[in-house]
Amino acid sequence: MEAATFGCSHLPTPIARSSSATSQSRPFSPLELTRTSLKVKPPPTFSARASAASSAAGGGDSVVTLLDYGAGNVRSVRNAIRFLGFDIKDVQTSEDIVNAKRLIFPGVGAFAAAMDVLNRNGLAEALCSYIESDQPFLGICLGLQLLFESSEEKGPVKGLGLIPGVVGRFDSSNGCRVPHIGWNALQIKDDSEILDDIGNRHVYFVHSYRAIPVIACLDVRTNDKGDLVVTKGDQYDVREHTKENEVRNLGKPVELAGQYYLDGADEVSFLNITGFRAFPLDDLLMLQILRYTSENVFVPLTVGGGIRDFTDGNGRYYSSLEVASEYFRSGADKISIGSDAVYAAEEFLKTGVKTGKSSLEQISRVYGNQAVVVSIDPRRVYLRNPDDVKFKATRMRNPGPNGEEYAWYQCTVNGGREGRPIGAYELAKAVEELGAGEILLNCIDCDGQGKGFDIDLIQMISDAVSIPVIASSGAGAVEHFSEVFSKTNASAALAAGIFHRKEVPIQSVKEHLLKEGIEVRI
Repeated sequence: MEAATFGCSHLPTPIARSSSATSQSRPFSPLELTRTSLKVKPPPTFSARASAASSAAGGGDSVVTLLDYGAGNVRSVRNAIRFLGFDIKDVQTSEDIVNAKRLIFPGVGAFAAAMDVLNRNGLAEALCSYIESDQPFLGICLGLQLLFESSEEKGPVKGLGLIPGVVGRFDSSNGCRVPHIGWNALQIKDDSEILDDIGNRHVYFVHSYRAIPVIACLDVRTNDKGDLVVTKGDQYDVREHTKENEVRNLGKPVELAGQYYLDGADEVSFLNITGFRAFPLDDLLMLQILRYTSENVFVPLTVGGGIRDFTDGNGRYYSSLEVASEYFRSGADKISIGSDAVYAAEEFLKTGVKTGKSSLEQISRVYGNQAVVVSIDPRRVYLRNPDDVKFKATRMRNPGPNGEEYAWYQCTVNGGREGRPIGAYELAKAVEELGAGEILLNCIDCDGQGKGFDIDLIQMISDAVSIPVIASSGAGAVEHFSEVFSKTNASAALAAGIFHRKEVPIQSVKEHLLKEGIEVRI
């Protein structure tokens, strides 16, 4: 937990750097701490410190007060507190903050929305009084950012003003890339108390420096018996080629997620691959899986499948924000949007107008860009001449079936079943503009083939955007992971089938990457 205190976003850059020459910042709402020429008041005489078990014992009880202002995955923090043997008292009034013996503020989301809640409920003044009294305090992610004077995110927006400085937008114009939320390694450049005992270790936080995570993806759907199972497709076909034609069953979602966590996965992604067919909030099994998984899996959990505006059979309208909020409350750290992001991007490219009504804009406005992942499902369309289409085309390393040298990547919706008039390049640029903080880049042609990632596609997209790109589809050997990191700017690599079938252990991938000089968490 102590690493999360200071790592989430935005330590002053001279303190630490990763071993990579490429530096990065917060993935989805790319921010870093910047100092301006504004006159700021001197810092108050207080020390921000995390409450450990030893200090809890000295306090005479084991209660941690939790400030949950209603956004993001607070369930994961609750599970971690209970896992460490502490009881939880939720903040109901400002008096609960003032009387706390140790306080955790797990802020997740957008700076402006969080400050609005604190001010509206009378919590801002109480929080300032508590911290200035030098009580044990752990600010996680946005809970730390809010201590600064202001933020340029959705702003300028005034913060609590306890720490001089401005939280400013990260400048990616110099080629620095923003990583996704997860684990990173540190090499300490200058001594700092807050980094004592952390040097040369991997810590779980989001910051300005690059690391290479390995992600286990679980494609989840109900089988013909109504059971929720993990499956894996062959170019998105998840049924066995047998007389029964049953859904391929590779295991139970909660058990596999727990095993991957123990095996060293840096992140676990659940994709409900039939979620586009029905209302996600009717999928109580998926919500239950999230809750059970978050109790024992302490790496980022991403969930996707059918997240969109919806009107049920009774005429009740649900916004995509309401749908996403239920997933966050059930344990998700990030939400993955697929088909709905394609429709939003098409409309944006047609009109050039951000309406604020798309699922991307709604969710990122409240929960922050870091909580929004866009899953892109393209397929190759081969070309002899790149000028034959209005979409971005790329020269292929390997010619097409009829000797074609070029291809564009047509985006699909509804689980790859329907092609749309938009390319992967155009979609990636548009969703970044609309508020996506990360791209999960699949490839229908490579899915389930085990012949390696689509390097041409990943290179094109990772060079086009400043947000993290996760390479997906096609991994079949450890060498495929080192290839995608050495030949593209992918921030992470994802695999499913080879992990489910135990063909390649996660640790084998990490050991290979280390041998190749690529930084990973062991």
